[in-house]
Amino acid sequence: MSLPDQENIEFQRVRRNLTALIDFSKHINASLDIDFTLNNLLLSCFGKFLTSRGMVVLLRDQKMQIVASKGIPKDILDKFPPEITPESPDISSQVECFCSASRLLCQPILIGNQPIGYILLGEKFNKQPYTEEEIDFLKVILNIAATAIQNSMMIADLKNLNRRLDSKVNRLNSLFELSKEFGILTEEERIGKLLSYSLLGHFLNSHYAVIYFSDGKLRVLHSTIPKKVIQENFQLNAFIHFSEPLVGNELALVFPLLAELHFEVAVPMVHQKETKGMLLLGPKLDKSIYNTEDIEFITSFVSLAVISLENRRLFREALEKQRLEEELQIAQQIQKNLLPKEIPVYPGFEFAALTIPSKHVGGDYYDIIKLNEEKLCFAIADVSGKGVPASLLMANLQAFLKSICKKEEPIGQATALINDLVAENTSDGRFITFFWSYLDILNKKLTYVNAGHNPPLLFRNNSLTYLDKGGIILGVMRTLVPYSVDEVELQSGDCILMFTDGVTEAKNTDDNEYSDERLEKFFINHSSISARDLVRAILQDLQLFTAGAAQSDDITILVIKVL
Repeated sequence: MSLPDQENIEFQRVRRNLTALIDFSKHINASLDIDFTLNNLLLSCFGKFLTSRGMVVLLRDQKMQIVASKGIPKDILDKFPPEITPESPDISSQVECFCSASRLLCQPILIGNQPIGYILLGEKFNKQPYTEEEIDFLKVILNIAATAIQNSMMIADLKNLNRRLDSKVNRLNSLFELSKEFGILTEEERIGKLLSYSLLGHFLNSHYAVIYFSDGKLRVLHSTIPKKVIQENFQLNAFIHFSEPLVGNELALVFPLLAELHFEVAVPMVHQKETKGMLLLGPKLDKSIYNTEDIEFITSFVSLAVISLENRRLFREALEKQRLEEELQIAQQIQKNLLPKEIPVYPGFEFAALTIPSKHVGGDYYDIIKLNEEKLCFAIADVSGKGVPASLLMANLQAFLKSICKKEEPIGQATALINDLVAENTSDGRFITFFWSYLDILNKKLTYVNAGHNPPLLFRNNSLTYLDKGGIILGVMRTLVPYSVDEVELQSGDCILMFTDGVTEAKNTDDNEYSDERLEKFFINHSSISARDLVRAILQDLQLFTAGAAQSDDITILVIKVL
């Protein structure tokens, strides 16, 4: 063949190659879809080099991944080393080692001098090795394809980023709408259902359970499995120590039974660093795993739910507090109306009284009732309990007392009748300690009955006498044994101190009681002062002893002094 003919053949070959490169460049840049670009690259190589096997690996998500393959058996694809990352030493050697073992031609896809991936081609149909000219042509193809691949990868990453952003925007919108829904719900069960159904719409869970810790108990607000299964197999203490989500194997390790019940996620309901409940979720319908973004989204949902549940609890407590305050105000008014408006004044006697409730309204009661011009009734009592029930029982006692004592029945029989009436009108275990007496002003004679009350103290001639004759406390049972009655002939200088146990049991900051001994000693040392001054002095000594410590019981003092 003549030289001109050879030159013409060479010219035609170069022309075909250039035409092929131009066509390849047009096709590979015609789309920014990464799959289209890679398939076009492989098919162009197959047509040019007469092979039917090939694959492309690219650096994606910080590791080399097989992104396209044709004709390569699965057993060879599975042998591609998955641990190749940008930090791996000598990436090219690892890829070339794989190619050598798999009898594949390997060429890097370069941007500048940095490989962004590799193309691996199988043997040609004619079993001939790739010539230097073919390898050079492949390099040119890869140089053209590299930019298109990089652009396609960037577009794919941007699309993926946009999808993630859209997903986040949708989730934020859901959270915003859900926050409004949670804000108007006041029932725990409805809050649990809203949380469950909202997550069901996002993840299509096969099953779920919403657990809430209320009043020291584990409550299942909503669940697709029987509530009894959770309540019988899990205790409150099993969950309250967890403040971070548990997923997959971690959940199975901590709570094997939850894994057996096919739960995959446990997200604690944390409010102010305290675990208030737990959300349990089963697998997604598409069987995909829960990723970090899913857990963050679920945690946000749970945070809204627990805030709503806690707000409901606080609202309920506020209502209860308001109800109690209103009840205490009513009871305080009742108690105020029951106490004497003024202390009577009689020649030859001094009377003084004081009562201090411990918490708005107490159960202490005293009264001074004028029976006639020559006779008074003195009473002091301690009703068990506090608030409106104690005040109502106190009101009943006053009504019984005023009704009975004005009939001037013998005080022993009158006490029995009062006890029977209190017992009939008390059904919740309440009772009354009660001391009362008739004071004959003209004859200076005191007739009394003590129904289980702290014995009043009679000071006479530097000694104390306890007024303790009587019987059982009021309200425990009907009268079976008559009450004992005692009479005291009063003398000039006598002083009688009546009090409730709130005086002797008052405690200081060291939890020590004021005690009967201290009260008796103080009474002896101060019995010579006026009745009013004695009441004030006892109160001052109490305040000195307690040093501002809060008291749990009422304080009532009633003094009779004979001039």
